[in-house]
Amino acid sequence: MLSSFAATIGFFDGVHLGHQFLIDCLKREAQQRGLQSMVVTFGEHPRKVLCPNWHPQLLSTPEEKVALLRAMGVDEVVVLPFSAEMARLSARAFMQQVLKEQLGVTLLLTGYDNRFGHNREEGFDDYVAYGREMGMEVLAAKPLKQGDGCYSSSMVRRLLTEGDVVGACQCLGRPYSLSGHVEHGEQIGRQLGFPTANIVLDNQEKLIPCKGVYAVGIKSVNLTSPGGMNPLLGGMMNIGQRPTFGGHRTTLEVHILGYRGDLYGKSIDIEFVERLRDEQYFESAEALVKQMEEDARRTRIILDHELRELHE
Repeated sequence: MLSSFAATIGFFDGVHLGHQFLIDCLKREAQQRGLQSMVVTFGEHPRKVLCPNWHPQLLSTPEEKVALLRAMGVDEVVVLPFSAEMARLSARAFMQQVLKEQLGVTLLLTGYDNRFGHNREEGFDDYVAYGREMGMEVLAAKPLKQGDGCYSSSMVRRLLTEGDVVGACQCLGRPYSLSGHVEHGEQIGRQLGFPTANIVLDNQEKLIPCKGVYAVGIKSVNLTSPGGMNPLLGGMMNIGQRPTFGGHRTTLEVHILGYRGDLYGKSIDIEFVERLRDEQYFESAEALVKQMEEDARRTRIILDHELRELHE
């Protein structure tokens, strides 16, 4: 016999503060009714399945999303494989066949703007009526307000494409991050006295913030300090085409402050702390080095401030 669950469903890209608020509401509703809590999500963005030529700009990879959802303390996280067959299900059929019969959902908490089922034609009143027929209670969660609007994944994407990584952090409840591995580049930074790690993303669908120079934290690197611990490092990252040297391809390069080891082939996680400036063209390598020295000075001040706040 299936356990009885209180569930919510959505793609939950980024697991931002609005998502976290919804999941906290779910846990309360489940506890009040003696039910287990369940978050139902999808491994692939439904739009990608329906429109194969569409390329998502994800705030979280599938693995990151599941880890973030599990960290919320729900009893179950179910990742459904979205398919063309599932897309053809009506909302009623989805509720009956998937939520009720397959997953044991007896209470469904919907987000304020969440719709599901074929062409998303039906709305909350329809879900309530279908639920009543099949013995499933359906509730609507209130939105978590942010200024004049509500927290949303589209808001976070807009902030990142504008370079506002501080605003994105405030919506996510944590710094936005990218994960990848280090590959050989043209070693221009090394020639300038600022060796950089050339980053190739592990997931090419992850959204890259707008071009510019950023103060970043290196959350985890597959290397060890003399004490044998993974160090928490700071650095400055350039996203752009290196116009001073005639570049045309966008690259992701990070200079790790105070680190001189070999990073090639290593995995690296980068957290965005603050945007320093636009990418610029410089008349000479000397002018660029002078600016990078200023970038490094500002980065140290910014990261020192962030670390002090964490420990206060």
